[in-house]
Amino acid sequence: MDLLFLGTGSGVPAKHRNVSSIALRLLDERNSIWLFDCGEATQHQILETSLKPRKIEKIFITHMHGDHIFGLPGLLSSRAFQGGTTPLTIYGPPGIKQYVKMSMKYSQSHFKYPINFVEFSGEGVIFEDDQFIVSIKKLNHGIPSYGFRIREKDREGELMADELLKAGVPFGPLFGKLKGGEQVTLDDGRVINGKEFIGPSQKGRIVTILGDTLKTEKSVDLAEGADVLVHESTFMDKDQELAVNYNHSTSSHAAETALKANVSKLLLTHISARYLYADSKLMEKEARQIFPKTYVMNDFSEVTIPLKKEE
Repeated sequence: MDLLFLGTGSGVPAKHRNVSSIALRLLDERNSIWLFDCGEATQHQILETSLKPRKIEKIFITHMHGDHIFGLPGLLSSRAFQGGTTPLTIYGPPGIKQYVKMSMKYSQSHFKYPINFVEFSGEGVIFEDDQFIVSIKKLNHGIPSYGFRIREKDREGELMADELLKAGVPFGPLFGKLKGGEQVTLDDGRVINGKEFIGPSQKGRIVTILGDTLKTEKSVDLAEGADVLVHESTFMDKDQELAVNYNHSTSSHAAETALKANVSKLLLTHISARYLYADSKLMEKEARQIFPKTYVMNDFSEVTIPLKKEE
């Protein structure tokens, strides 16, 4: 599991930052990619990476501002041209279905794969299977804007097959019983307890990705205990008045949220085009005074979210 930042700017594209889009690569977990937001020219950004649009399984839209959705029609069309045939689900606020449908209608675009839409206006779980749970809360941005909490379910420990073979347990049906934690009796009379041959369980990881927002307690709720919090940081602290006027956060606001939520790592994105590289490093420094494990993301930054083991 890892995050690849395709666009880390806000409002309009800039030479050094494209507008918002983040890929959550779940290649080992489910051989697919989940995309969060799809700003203008996201498909151009993808060309600079190893991502394959046909592997995009889900697209989550935080809100309906153009810098988060204008790349959707082009990406969906390219996915069809590049051999995408598997179903795709788009999750977003009310209006996302009509936006995509009208774009397809007036450009006379036709896809060979089905697109499913899940529009949400409340809060709670919007997706769950045997691997992941995705839940949302409404943030504070003037228009409906949402944050996503992606929680990987815990996995049971793996059977220590090599140790069983060393202990003289023949490979076969007994392995299945031992995997279930049962006791088995071997032909020589020895009793083997399956619980003693189960490796450490794998604790599920948590990733929180927030849409545009002022500082709000709902961000803290979504980020509680997360391995990674992706938080907008449109403005530096010196421009706090602008942040309030435009319903955005500063670097310190994001850091305060990360600290209160007890996250492991804070990744700042959605940086105003007014700031150059030196400014972004100052922004990072501001946030680190509150939350040391803060990192400003650039286009094509990659962050791995490692597995966690429990005894």
